[in-house]
Amino acid sequence: MEHLINTKVKEIEISGIRKFFNMVAGTEGMISLTIGQPDFPTPLHVKEAGKKAIDEDFTSYTHNAGDISLRKAASQYMKEKYSLNYQADSEVIVTAGASEAIDIAFRTILEEESEVILPGPVYPGYEPIIKLCGAKPVYADIRENGFRFTADVIESYITKQTRCIVLPYPSNPTGVSLSKQELLEISALLAEKDIFILADEIYSELVYDHQHVSIASFLRDQTIVINGLSKSHSMTGWRIGLLFAPETIAKHILKVHQYNVTCATSISQMAALEALTEGKNDALPMKEAYLERRNYVYNRLIQMGLEVQKPDGAFYFFVKLPTKHVSSFDFCLQLVREEKVAVVPGSAFSSYGEGYFRLSFACSMETLEEGLNRIEAYVKKVQG
Repeated sequence: MEHLINTKVKEIEISGIRKFFNMVAGTEGMISLTIGQPDFPTPLHVKEAGKKAIDEDFTSYTHNAGDISLRKAASQYMKEKYSLNYQADSEVIVTAGASEAIDIAFRTILEEESEVILPGPVYPGYEPIIKLCGAKPVYADIRENGFRFTADVIESYITKQTRCIVLPYPSNPTGVSLSKQELLEISALLAEKDIFILADEIYSELVYDHQHVSIASFLRDQTIVINGLSKSHSMTGWRIGLLFAPETIAKHILKVHQYNVTCATSISQMAALEALTEGKNDALPMKEAYLERRNYVYNRLIQMGLEVQKPDGAFYFFVKLPTKHVSSFDFCLQLVREEKVAVVPGSAFSSYGEGYFRLSFACSMETLEEGLNRIEAYVKKVQG
């Protein structure tokens, strides 16, 4: 019966990140610097709120958009943190993780032959959904621009078919963010154009050298903001995402969300409510630890003679291969075989990621030190 499967589904593949992670998982003695999974536990008070929700039988459906108390908290959180104003009752949707938020946003705004401009390299979760919508992903090469997805780069890729620009910052896999000035220039370019902006800001609380600024501050009517608690509060498994958009857009996205998951899990919503109120600054001590790790990893990579840009945010380094004679996949595979340390091939982040590998520093200093020792030993071998 496989020949009857939707052609668009057959043409997409499992994420290259997961593919490589699954391939090395379970190998004895393996150090994995692959997945973007915070190594901190969910804060205790947030876990207690989840337990309390169960004990108090808060286990039924909520409003499709999410419990109103959580939406009010999310609205207040965005106002305090980023000076964004969204109406809790009509412009906030609680989703089953940021991934579902991305899915329902694309399915609402895209049609057959629509074009979506993405920075290349980029997180691999966008392209499959775009293609399932019958739309076309258009990659903008940002490799020679310091991995910065700026207005001058975007402008050269806009056509009459352009329906959406994806602004994922801080970026996965590069860790690069965008400055206020760069966002203002993008806003000036796109203002009054019939083009949506999907601003994936899931790492907004993990920006190290400056304050995160949202493009929704300047171009609210065209922007759909994606956020959530997975990275900021180490709540990946709770699956709570947040979508913010003007009511004229949000009311249509809500319809797709309703027929997709009905509502996000009620128990997780109560944990999220605690996170966004009593735990609104829980990310700060985590960010301090990540900053220390970032600086350590950067210094080690530079000492190895590797070409890399210091990330502004998130918890990744995107490192140029020390040799041009192998593909990123083969380099990473050989690193696994010879040194038992796993990183993600750059090719997992589109063809524009070829020639690089991604290293996650969302793990202990002890793990990073040993992992980098092994990488250094392998780099010395390949450099001869």
